[in-house]
Amino acid sequence: MREFLELNPPEKFWQEIKSFLSNKNLNTEILNLDNCLGRILAEDLYSPVDLPPFSRSTVDGYAVKAADTAGASASMPTYFEIIGSVEMGESTKLELKSGQAAAIPTGGMLPAGADSVLMIEDTEKIEANTIESFKSLAAGENLVQKAEDIAAGELLFKKGHKIMARDIGALAGLGITEFKGAARAKVSVISTGDELIPAEAEAKPGQIRDINSYSITSYLNKIGAQTKKVGIVEDKFESLKEAVKSELDQELVLISGGSSVGIKDMTIDLLNSLGEPGVLLHGLAIKPGKPTILAVIEGTIVMGLPGHPASAWTVNNVLVAEIVRVLNGEKRAAEIGTSNNKYLIKAELTRSLVSDKGREEYIPVRIYKENDKLMAEPLLGKSSLITNLAYGDAVLRVPRNQEGKEKGEIVELTLIE
Repeated sequence: MREFLELNPPEKFWQEIKSFLSNKNLNTEILNLDNCLGRILAEDLYSPVDLPPFSRSTVDGYAVKAADTAGASASMPTYFEIIGSVEMGESTKLELKSGQAAAIPTGGMLPAGADSVLMIEDTEKIEANTIESFKSLAAGENLVQKAEDIAAGELLFKKGHKIMARDIGALAGLGITEFKGAARAKVSVISTGDELIPAEAEAKPGQIRDINSYSITSYLNKIGAQTKKVGIVEDKFESLKEAVKSELDQELVLISGGSSVGIKDMTIDLLNSLGEPGVLLHGLAIKPGKPTILAVIEGTIVMGLPGHPASAWTVNNVLVAEIVRVLNGEKRAAEIGTSNNKYLIKAELTRSLVSDKGREEYIPVRIYKENDKLMAEPLLGKSSLITNLAYGDAVLRVPRNQEGKEKGEIVELTLIE
């Protein structure tokens, strides 16, 4: 087997994957209100109606003309003739003239001629059909005008918007129950290694439980992918080849393990044997994650991830997640590899760090508060340690042109979603 491993700069990885994703059509499907939470719009959404569809009161009281309340006070009230009542949930044909009022509940439809609403506590009923008011109003007070929220034809959400729980209420209020969304990225995760056993199995000497299948799939599911755990495949050429081949109907296939240089690491030859163009790069100047593989096989992206849990998690979080976001429609291909400012925070580093110049390093940190300051405590350890995954709140990126960070330095961190 021909072995090669060169430390390609991360920029080359982004360049290769951008080139492929830029020419890939976004898969779409019809979403409805019950299955759209966290999904990405594949089209601009415009309001089909005015919201609210009529001017309505925001208080219990009396609909009036604001001009009729001018100068009203406790010592000099104004008087109104009650001509009727607005019923909740029904339209009204009442029309006010000067000096007239209509009883109205919160949410009730404003009668024609009215432009404000007196709160009931600012009035007193002195006869069956007469009230006095102690309050002077401005036009528009205590009501919401028709289309004040959004007008028919107005843009509600742009293509690429992630649907949140609060958005679903807005969609329901506008009667938008179906719309086009990006299909969830289809990802398969394969674990390799003769030492691996399922999580539920009893470990014998020399065996370790599969961690990566679970950490990778759970994270990618959280950010919107539709992942499939293929399971553990023995570290043999034909077995792994068949496993990968059977998953090439997916958009992305991840192979955890078998990506470093060694006698058993046949992944490069295997991927090149499955189709064109094959392996695009093997080896990245990032730490952890040096032996990462990127391939494209007949339109399917295939990546080889390191076997060590912290290394695999870093590559998944930093590289794979970006690909998933593009496939999900959350990012454009041109934006891949750029930071999402929504997840960036700053904190003071609790200790100095030395980094390998020439390699982009990612270090998990624990965040805590001390004397009203956010502190970042680096979680240092070998790439096989799972505690860094469990205890880290954010990730510190050390660029390739830096040799580390100083204690007390204010650093920028990416929160772990």
